[in-house]
Amino acid sequence: MNETISQQDREYLKQIAIKAQKTSQLLRTLTAEKKNQILFRLCELLDVSRTQIKDANALDIKAAREAGLSEALVDRLILNDKSIDGLIKAVKEIIALKDPVGEIIEGSSLANGLQLQKVRIPLGVVAIIYESRPNVTVDVGALGIKSGNAVILRGGKEALQSNMLLATLFQTALKTEGVPSEAVQLMEKTDRSLIAGLVRLKDEIDIVVPRGGEALIRYVTENSLIPVIKHDKGVCHVYIHLSANVTMAENILLNAKTQRPGVCNAAETAILEKEWPHSPRMLLALANSGVLLRGDEATRQWAATVAPQVPMQPLTEEGYHREYLALEISVKVVHNIEEAIAHILEYGSSHSEAIVANDYEAIRQFTAALDSSAVFVNCSTRFNDGGQFGFGAEVGIATGKLHVRGPMGLRDLTTYQYLVYGRGQIRT
Repeated sequence: MNETISQQDREYLKQIAIKAQKTSQLLRTLTAEKKNQILFRLCELLDVSRTQIKDANALDIKAAREAGLSEALVDRLILNDKSIDGLIKAVKEIIALKDPVGEIIEGSSLANGLQLQKVRIPLGVVAIIYESRPNVTVDVGALGIKSGNAVILRGGKEALQSNMLLATLFQTALKTEGVPSEAVQLMEKTDRSLIAGLVRLKDEIDIVVPRGGEALIRYVTENSLIPVIKHDKGVCHVYIHLSANVTMAENILLNAKTQRPGVCNAAETAILEKEWPHSPRMLLALANSGVLLRGDEATRQWAATVAPQVPMQPLTEEGYHREYLALEISVKVVHNIEEAIAHILEYGSSHSEAIVANDYEAIRQFTAALDSSAVFVNCSTRFNDGGQFGFGAEVGIATGKLHVRGPMGLRDLTTYQYLVYGRGQIRT
């Protein structure tokens, strides 16, 4: 990524950040009622602006297809009536959530009579760098407002028209309710070189969240002067244990892979037990659902013996590290649960793992051994989602270990401070 930034672009970034910082000082004082009024206004604007939203989105879709983007990436861009309904629903769910700001996490009385309270407060200014998904513009903006944070949005050029319109609607809602529109700002300049300047604004921005390809996340993590909450790729696994119910295993595996293959919580590797008699059925079910299977040499030799009617291709150059985001899946055959766990630890991205089993000890061993952001027992990896977890929406799926893991929701956009109440005490 080219790090050369013009003085004009440096000033462009600086002004956005300064405006966000100034506005964040006002946002932290807003009541829950005022923040909800803004979000209600946004829902109204989203509903009455459907035609404009879809027209802007059509320009992005057309440009994406002309640029040769894969259908999986195009799918992430689409805004239709169903997805607009989803945006409105997500915002309304955020409205219904309890405002975290001001919540007393814990409190105590000290021996000297001081009253100590640990209280939630906004982070301040949150910058998010994301690709495709214009729904992120609304989700993150709404979460930011509800949590009292100013938000800087840097979407990709492939969704620019959609993002610009959605950001405009958000800013209209803010201004209508008497709140500065700088509470939610979209970087309309999408040159990747500007990311280098953005992630160095440590005096104005409190947290930066990269969501996107592996190269983007690595660059931000290695170059940011601002604390990073990374939302890494999803190399998610479904492991089917010897004790698994065959019907349950098939349903979970197919759902995890095929329900929406172009998202980060879709399964990218199926781990099958060599001695489980139904493993060939899993291969056939995937193939019959239009999924291209890939495996290492040992897995392909095994598959050719137990399910010769199912073609299996060699792994790509990335091997088992590959996030396909398409109707492709890596298959690994193992002899036992220890091999399955070792495979996930070597090739996983700490996103989502699932085990299908009826053996309690196997479930305990699997869940104890893995530290991914979410581990699922007898259910699909597709549930690793803020909306599904009851968070209303999410900033993304955090795969690091500080200060949040899994779906980054409303509370995760807060930190805390200590409030200390006294009656004239002084330290001696």
